[in-house]
Amino acid sequence: MSTAMGRIVKQVSEGTTKYYWYPGDKKEWIRAAVALGIGLAAFGLLMLLTRNILLAAVVGTSVTALVAGLNFGRRDARALAGFPDLGDRAARRAVAGHAGKAVWRAFAHGLGGAAAAVLILNLPHAGVVADWVLPVVPAVVGALAHQAGMLYERLTASASTAGPAAAPAKPEPALQAAGK
Repeated sequence: MSTAMGRIVKQVSEGTTKYYWYPGDKKEWIRAAVALGIGLAAFGLLMLLTRNILLAAVVGTSVTALVAGLNFGRRDARALAGFPDLGDRAARRAVAGHAGKAVWRAFAHGLGGAAAAVLILNLPHAGVVADWVLPVVPAVVGALAHQAGMLYERLTASASTAGPAAAPAKPEPALQAAGK
């Protein structure tokens, strides 16, 4: 089974098994559902507290974009860290596979930002801020969260060396004499 497809197995009877295939990894679908759930909870809470649908929609979509951006950024950073040496044909094919998945994630992220902008623009509102600034807030938050997710993943990665660190080089005697 490839990592690009998930599978649900249900035992119907003793001799019958049903397989349901879906794109992606189950863990990533759960993360997407969590991001959407957190955004809906933020929307509901702000709608309950403020009764302002514009503010609730901007915050709800921004929170969803934030969590999704962190997830996408961490996943992109893991994919970048896994790039092998490109001297081998199989390695180049693996890089093409990683790039294809990254393009899909970028498309999903961009589509989410555009959908949030359309949603916010179609709400009842008035003013320049509501027309020009608020629709791009979720996309900007998502992009910044993507970068933060990549940075977080790189900071948690540890680097290893082949052996112990070399001793510092000793200064040459001619340079010491010239400095006196």
